[in-house]
Amino acid sequence: MASRYYTPAIPLGWFQVAYSDELAPGQVMPLSYFGGELVLFRTESGEAKVLDAFCPHLGAHLGYGGKVEGACIRCPFHAWKFDGTGICTEIPYARKIPPKAKLRTWHVRELAGLIMVWHHAGGEAPAWDLPVVAEYGDPEWTDYERRRWKIRTRNQEMAENSVDSAHFKFVHGTSNMPASQAEVRDHVLRVFSNTDTDTARGTIEGTVESLSYGFGFGTVRFKGLVETLLVSSVTPIDGDYVDVRFSFSVKKFGGADVTRGVGAAFINEVSRQLEQDIPIWEHKTQWERPILCDGDGPVGLFRKWCRQFYVQPPLAADAED
Repeated sequence: MASRYYTPAIPLGWFQVAYSDELAPGQVMPLSYFGGELVLFRTESGEAKVLDAFCPHLGAHLGYGGKVEGACIRCPFHAWKFDGTGICTEIPYARKIPPKAKLRTWHVRELAGLIMVWHHAGGEAPAWDLPVVAEYGDPEWTDYERRRWKIRTRNQEMAENSVDSAHFKFVHGTSNMPASQAEVRDHVLRVFSNTDTDTARGTIEGTVESLSYGFGFGTVRFKGLVETLLVSSVTPIDGDYVDVRFSFSVKKFGGADVTRGVGAAFINEVSRQLEQDIPIWEHKTQWERPILCDGDGPVGLFRKWCRQFYVQPPLAADAED
């Protein structure tokens, strides 16, 4: 059966694999991302490490029964020990360690409460760093409210919604079609929109600014009815599914109860809108050359920006401007 997509399955970039508070020192977590199996562990000194999961000896998965010892993880099957660089440092019953006894290691960053991993199909080092999220940890902002979904789609298909002006009215029922202004700087896509929110007291003007650092990490800042930060993460599980995490923080105002109530309503609305998109994403096809009209938004600019995140370029020309 022909693929629904013309772009390669898994892009390059930084992707979230866990939250920092999900992994205490000495803990081990199995991961299924990028079409493979990985193991995440935190050393006793507190560093997060990610390796390929299967021991090169006889194939045990280090994420199930592996034990952290200092800065290393020990295999549950024959007790081979690997450090955070993937090198086997000890085989308790052998006099000599085979030179090929090593595991692939992954680049890891922790920021804003997220554990991020760099993926590149060709094994190249990170091409950019991730930004500081100033709101995270600021006492004027709430702790994260988290939402999570598993969706049968791909990163580019989800990301394209940020520049698809028309769908906000016809899918989500917004009062107008926001005019999205998009600009690109290297790996960063900025999309800015003026938005209105209808309330019992009339229409409140607002803005939305999204900054996408590749496909896997983005920030969306909403201003208007309530000032909210959304840290968005979309991580490819394989060529068919993505793991979506939304982390919301609300700027405190009017006391804890007011912040909690208004913030919860806004977060629920953003989550509702994403869930309205899911059946479309899960059943649509990705045209190589879609027929666009003048009200669609900067889809062509978006797709040109996307090309840099694939090791192999798309099979055909992107959408026309």
